[in-house]
Amino acid sequence: MPSAHAPGTPPELILASASPRRQQLLRLLHIPFRVQVAEIDETPHIAESPTETVQRLAHHKAQMIAQQNRESLVLAADTLVVFRNEVIGKPAGPAEATAILHRLRGQRHTVLTTFALLHVATELDLVETSETHVWMRPYTNQEIADYVASGDPLDKAAAYAIQHPTFRPVERTKGCPVSVMGLPLCLVARAFRQSGVGGLAQVANSCDPASNHCAVTKLLGL
Repeated sequence: MPSAHAPGTPPELILASASPRRQQLLRLLHIPFRVQVAEIDETPHIAESPTETVQRLAHHKAQMIAQQNRESLVLAADTLVVFRNEVIGKPAGPAEATAILHRLRGQRHTVLTTFALLHVATELDLVETSETHVWMRPYTNQEIADYVASGDPLDKAAAYAIQHPTFRPVERTKGCPVSVMGLPLCLVARAFRQSGVGGLAQVANSCDPASNHCAVTKLLGL
């Protein structure tokens, strides 16, 4: 049933994602939200670029949940990892995770994260994409083996987590490092402010993507 809110108060916020990392990031803004997962077909369309795919998927997820909750503000997101014009998804198992990490070692790839913010009642329909270039460090074969054995890479695109406390696969980034985790939090916070959602923490206000100085990365230990 659609959620109503009193005049003058912010609408209910729904995160259309089951990702624990997106939920962790969104909690940093100290805005109450609930999760409602959008189940969609994520198969890329023929002749569709990675940017077009990630934008379409994020928007489709948001549309699905927003149509069911017309008074609620719906946030959805999608992330793609692109290496040499190939989209690198989640590994099917340890062997594929190992192969992916070998391919990416010492190389640069691109992470595209799109978020969509929809509010049917006010016709808000915002889609924004963050592009981050990521350089992997020259980790060793043993480091790969230990990391894969931990099980951590098996549910992650490109088989790694930028925030992993011991493997720490990333040497440097250009763009938003938090976006690599699945949500460009500072851009989302700006969109919330523009849409009239109040109660934002100051954590996202000091983000400077041009210089990679981001308060969120300090909180997360990146």
